[in-house]
Amino acid sequence: MPSNSAKLRRSAVRQDGAERRLAMVAFPGVTLLDVSGPAQVFAELGEIDLPAPGYALSYVSKDGGLVPTDVGLMIDTAPLSTMKPDEIDTLLIPGGPGIWKLRQDEAVMRWIAQVLPNARRIASVCLGAFALAWAGALEGKRAATHWRYCPRLQDSFPNVKVEPDAIFVQDGRVWTSAGVSAGIDLALAMIEEDFGHTIALDVARRLVVFLKRPGGQSQFSTVLAAQASDVEGRFSSLHAWIIENIASDLRVETLAAKAGMSPRTFARTYVNRTGMTPAHGVEALRVETARLLLESRQIDNVVEVAKRAGFGDDERMRRAFLRHLGVSPSEYRRRFSG
Repeated sequence: MPSNSAKLRRSAVRQDGAERRLAMVAFPGVTLLDVSGPAQVFAELGEIDLPAPGYALSYVSKDGGLVPTDVGLMIDTAPLSTMKPDEIDTLLIPGGPGIWKLRQDEAVMRWIAQVLPNARRIASVCLGAFALAWAGALEGKRAATHWRYCPRLQDSFPNVKVEPDAIFVQDGRVWTSAGVSAGIDLALAMIEEDFGHTIALDVARRLVVFLKRPGGQSQFSTVLAAQASDVEGRFSSLHAWIIENIASDLRVETLAAKAGMSPRTFARTYVNRTGMTPAHGVEALRVETARLLLESRQIDNVVEVAKRAGFGDDERMRRAFLRHLGVSPSEYRRRFSG
């Protein structure tokens, strides 16, 4: 638990009119987008009139200077020694292939451990969750990381509740996100927490990305999940055709004819290749179509969204949303479209 003095320091950061110090830890082999994605989101606030002090963004590393990223580009950093642990409002640890060597760096891990009890908020992107776990910050917490490493994180830290489908997870003052681009969603959610939905939505629009604040969306879209299972791409063209004709009659016989198979053979092959029945696949693609329409607000009327997505009526769409996303269409729109 943080001490009373730590709580007072964090309060002072918010009330004395100074910008919030947001520190990102860099290390050789850090993933560039894990750093640059959130950094661009936070930097965008400089173009907006804010109701409260914004962020002072710092990049720090063990010795300072130029740090090579996973793609060879360099990040200019300040030494850890120039950044006092009790001055940091938000600590963000990105991921990357270099994260495994970071664990052996006693100086960096010791500095992180000193920051943890003082910072108002601590966060990670992708494999950065492992650094937080090594430091003990995820004990008993819910957490996210890149989908490929969720089993490893769970096996290594049984007391961490890993959520493999989440784009990001907030558990108290601890924030963790999935791989690479999910750091953008994480940063937008932080801005929303600090400055409100309107400003976060403004930043999202400036960056031409969706504002996905609650983090409850899967790391995979339905199309990506089906493609990942169908490794040979047997049904790629069929999925494209379904999306183009999403409001049509998409019964098994129609899909089988399009795929050039008998209905029975098609149903069996589809399940084997995608892990879904044809009916479930069509419904999932209709949910995804409706989800995008709700997010973009191209259509204000929910009944019309249901028709465009091929559900026929809004009640069928509501039941499908509850099955696939756990929320109703109206609740989804409230959360994700602003």
